[in-house]
Amino acid sequence: MIQSLLPALYPLLKQSFQLDFGQIGLITLTFQVTASLLQPLVGIYTDKRPMPWSLAIGMGFTLSGLLLLSRATTFPMLLLAAALVGSGSSVFHPESSRIARMASGGRHGLAQSLFQVGGNLGSALGPLLAAYIVMPRGQGSVAWFAFAALTAMVILSRIGLWYREQIPAQRKAGARAVAAPRLPRKTIVATMVVLGLLIFSKYFYMASLSSYYTFYLMHKFGVTAQSAQVHLFVFLGAVALGTLAGGPIGDRIGRRYVIWFSILGVLPFTLVLPHANLAWTTVLTVIIGLILSSAFSAILVYAQELVPGRTGVIAGLFFGFAFGMGGLGAAALGQLADHIGIEAVYRICAYLPAIGLLAWFLPKLEKREAVAG
Repeated sequence: MIQSLLPALYPLLKQSFQLDFGQIGLITLTFQVTASLLQPLVGIYTDKRPMPWSLAIGMGFTLSGLLLLSRATTFPMLLLAAALVGSGSSVFHPESSRIARMASGGRHGLAQSLFQVGGNLGSALGPLLAAYIVMPRGQGSVAWFAFAALTAMVILSRIGLWYREQIPAQRKAGARAVAAPRLPRKTIVATMVVLGLLIFSKYFYMASLSSYYTFYLMHKFGVTAQSAQVHLFVFLGAVALGTLAGGPIGDRIGRRYVIWFSILGVLPFTLVLPHANLAWTTVLTVIIGLILSSAFSAILVYAQELVPGRTGVIAGLFFGFAFGMGGLGAAALGQLADHIGIEAVYRICAYLPAIGLLAWFLPKLEKREAVAG
């Protein structure tokens, strides 16, 4: 929720600081890069030395960024606030993903979806709260959300206590997983490359909606900023529902099929979107959000089972790469929008899901998963 306040405030910040699309993309890039580059390093470290308190510490970084955002008076201060929020994310995600897997009872896809849907529901609430609380009252009202961050730090501290008690059993389970037979190294590397390209496709396209959807609606259909925020909330709500569905469906029918359908299956709808009226734009973005968002939990659990015993580093790598692609996408698309217009950007991005054809090359892991279970 707190992280989503940043892009939800873009129309307000654009007007207050006289920003262009390129500068807005730079804010997103700063957040996403700090959220992505540190995550694999945190994952590597915590695979060897668990950090039960990293969840609360990560939320502390986010709280600092939130307070700075509420008081920022210059563009560099906005960038620093974005960097602090991103750093909080990079500290939080590797260990929190491991804890979700530990608490799964063997239903790893469901647990990962529940974990991520919390983030997605918060992301959906962010624009709504921005529309009805921050927009009418101004930038300073962002500080009100510090109470949510403080509450989260208390809850995460309690979870850290539970995690600390589970560490000995977790280390034994990790040792058994590392000893388990795996696919050939070349196959693993090739598969990770394919998964990376699918993440690129998903998050580059998602960046076009999460960062610029409000501007697209305001420019093409002339809606108000507040109305555009409500449309963004509807889209992000669909993303949350799709995330919740992706994990358990993958547990039941196989993650490879979910990945295939989620990336490639959204292509017809993205191709139609740039030519739709306002009503159909709303419908299409809901469908796109539902389908496209179901991929990530399936991709993450698939990768963790491809490389067993490396839960933290895989979570850090994939969360980090996802955020990084989102940041690069926002920055690149912002620059592109300044030169060719926001509507042309959506026409180009419509073809990105075609990369989903690469899911054909993913090896089947279901038999191995059944043996492991």
